[in-house]
Parts: sequence; C-alpha cells; structure tokens
Amino acid sequence: MTIRAILADDEPLVLGGLSMLLSVDPDIEVVAQVGDGQAAVRAVEEFHPDVAVLDVRMPIMDGVEATRRITSGELDDDTHDPASPSVLVLSTFNIDEAVFAALRAGASGFLLKDAAPRDLRTATKAVAAGNAWLDPAVARNLIAEFAARPDSALPPPEDLRLLTPREREVLILMAHGLNNGEIAAHLVVGEGTVKTHVSRILMKLGLRDRTQAVVMAYRSQLISIGAQPPSTANSFVGRPPERRW
Repeated sequence: MTIRAILADDEPLVLGGLSMLLSVDPDIEVVAQVGDGQAAVRAVEEFHPDVAVLDVRMPIMDGVEATRRITSGELDDDTHDPASPSVLVLSTFNIDEAVFAALRAGASGFLLKDAAPRDLRTATKAVAAGNAWLDPAVARNLIAEFAARPDSALPPPEDLRLLTPREREVLILMAHGLNNGEIAAHLVVGEGTVKTHVSRILMKLGLRDRTQAVVMAYRSQLISIGAQPPSTANSFVGRPPERRW
C-alpha cells in the first residue's frame, strides 16, 4: 500500500528537495507541501496522510505545536477518523530542546536534515508502520538526554512489574532499536505475536507510543546506554542488528 505523506518546511528549496527525495520511492506519495505548522495541520485535515514530515522550527506554528495537534486528535475533521498520522520531525541540530518537545508532543521519529536520502525514506516508512525512528548518529545521546528529563506523562519505573517476563524482553529489544520484524526473528516468534506484545506493553504502562516506551526503559534502568542486545541463537549472532530506533 502506498504511504501518503505531507511535508512542512519554511525553506522552499529544502521543501522541494524533501519532496524529490521521497517521491523517487514508488511506495511513497507526497500529497501536500506546506511552509508552516498551521498549514501542516490543515493539510492533515484535508488529505488524511499516513505520515507528516515536519521541520521542528517553522513560523506561524512550529513543528512542536503542529505535532501535538496532529497526534492528539484535536483536528477540525468532519470525518472523525480516529487514526492520526505518524509524525517524523526534522532538525538541523542533533540535540535540540525543540526536538525533545516534539517527541513529548507525540512525534514518532527524529531525523537530522543532513541524513542520507535513503534514511529519510526509511524513516518515513518506519513511522508509517508504527515504529519509532531516531537518527542513528545521535540516538544514544538523544535518548540519554531525554530519559534524564522529568516527564509527568511517563509512569513510575515500578509499573514495569505489570509486564510479563516476555513483555519485558520485548521492551528491552525495542529499546535496543529493533523493529517488530527484527524482534520476531530474535525471539523466533511471529511478527503478529510481537505486535500483540507491543500493544499490551503500551496499554499496561499507559504509554502513547514506542518512543515513550524506549525512554521509560532507559529511565527505569531496564537497559543502560551502551548495552548490547541479548544474545540469541538465531541469525543475529555474529552481526549486530541494524539500528531502527
């Protein structure tokens, strides 16, 4: 199925470049290009995309507020479609207060503007599929900074006791950056089973998305910065899994 995307950036050359980079992928259709966050919200209401790719700093309404409105279901939408698009935020800076705010507002991913073109396409597909994506160049630092900051939206670490041993294992693998397919291969289970575990983790912990789950895993010290994924007897042995975040 084709992924429908809207793009928002206040620099016309950057906006055109993003559109060209995504449009070369036959699985992605750019349905709207706008220059500010307010226009991005309107475009989401009009076109019902799967993904909104937003510059985090824009005039009129920045990417943080646009993200909050897009993911919170507060759109002026007569269709009452409960499915909000995923948001991928872009930034020139790798550690940026606006990026932290956008992730807290509900963004599913963060990518640096100097990333490789293939990373933009991969990140767009990842968040469209319901996965989290953090730019691999800064993921560890970003998570460490983010996890160290107070966030009343996250449950206390002791709530991890609500998880079954298998759910904790899935959460650890999520925090290591594995997507659902990689977790399924790692645990030698079906991808549908992994999706069920992920849904139950989010439900039990009262979390909005995978990004919050990853932050909670680090903040609760379920996993530490620099830790390696648990070893397994399957195909991941002998090579590290590709980081998806």
